[in-house]
Amino acid sequence: MMSISQMRSIGAIELSSIGVGYQIQDDMLKAATVQLLLGRTICSGKYLIVVGGSVSAVEASMQTALSQAEHAIIDHLICNNVHESVFPALGQSVTLDADHVGALGIIETFSAVSALAAADVAAKAGRVTLFRIHLAMALGGKGLIFLTGSVADVRAAVQAGAEEVKKRGLLVSQVVIPHPSRELFAEYL
Repeated sequence: MMSISQMRSIGAIELSSIGVGYQIQDDMLKAATVQLLLGRTICSGKYLIVVGGSVSAVEASMQTALSQAEHAIIDHLICNNVHESVFPALGQSVTLDADHVGALGIIETFSAVSALAAADVAAKAGRVTLFRIHLAMALGGKGLIFLTGSVADVRAAVQAGAEEVKKRGLLVSQVVIPHPSRELFAEYL
């Protein structure tokens, strides 16, 4: 089993069919040595699969998914050289230090996959702490990312992440709160 620090790539596919989702997940895991990061039904009767691993393994796994699930694909992503902060934020394992909380940035997307794309681009665009990637559950199938840092870095990161999602036509909102109340971070501190 590959550790998070060894993963260089992430692949994700959002499908309109749960049954096809199970089949594609099995195909992806058999096609290459990837680690299943997320495989589950999500809101609105869809199925989401996220895998991580080496660049070549993720590309092979995703190629299998894309060739097998063509009619059921809602959105997909291959992100090579993914920013290292994406994995802990996706696993919801980031704890913030109360003394280092700054501006709050939020990007909301219409698909879970597009939120992953936004998170990677945002993390690379500014010196920010990506602390939560929330995918689809209890969001009506949407994606939501949260990040913090200086006002300038958060603005740059949110703008870059939002631009990535706009290319896909899936942006719901982009928000920067320069001086958020501590209560907004309560569950992360």
